[in-house]
Amino acid sequence: MTIINDSAAAYAGRFTSAAPAALQAAEDATWQDHPQAHMISGLLQGRLLRMLSQMICPQRILEVGTFTGYSAICLAAGLGPGGILHTIEYRPEDAATAAQHFIQNGVGDVIRQHIGDAHQVILTLEETWDLVFIDADKVSYIDYYELILPRVRKGGWLIADNVLFHGEVLENPVSGKNAKAIHAFNEHVQQDSRVEQVVLTVRDGLMLMRKL
Repeated sequence: MTIINDSAAAYAGRFTSAAPAALQAAEDATWQDHPQAHMISGLLQGRLLRMLSQMICPQRILEVGTFTGYSAICLAAGLGPGGILHTIEYRPEDAATAAQHFIQNGVGDVIRQHIGDAHQVILTLEETWDLVFIDADKVSYIDYYELILPRVRKGGWLIADNVLFHGEVLENPVSGKNAKAIHAFNEHVQQDSRVEQVVLTVRDGLMLMRKL
């Protein structure tokens, strides 16, 4: 299902600031070499993540799902002095690719990579988060949210990707394992009095949450 008009998306991209050359190279390499390149954030979403991070000026960012590093590079642009971004990736080959992209984009010194099951890695990170980006396996979104939210500072921010899941959440009834999981996550957040949230119809849907 097409949920974002292609012409409107192309027009938005036309009037969005271009990515730096090294970041564009990372995207180009992903499209050329990775069989799941469609998972990359890309220009519109990347620029949005960058600007949100720059507005928040976080000291500690957590990303669940590194992929080839595009979104982490964008989020790292907003880190305050001495800030660190922790990113978790299950697949060692993607983490290795991301590490190269971090160095090429000049953010290797502010990003800490973790490889493994995010359920376990999250428990080892003794940080208070200012900004969290969740973009990993969809069936675990609620688990990640519940593990992370207690460690988010009051007034801190979370962003979840793919909350429209290719339009499959619009079906009645919702079918498919991932779509069902995302719909359940959306309902879970809606019913949670600890946060306020807004769903943005950018790319595959972003939910922006603020801890109350």
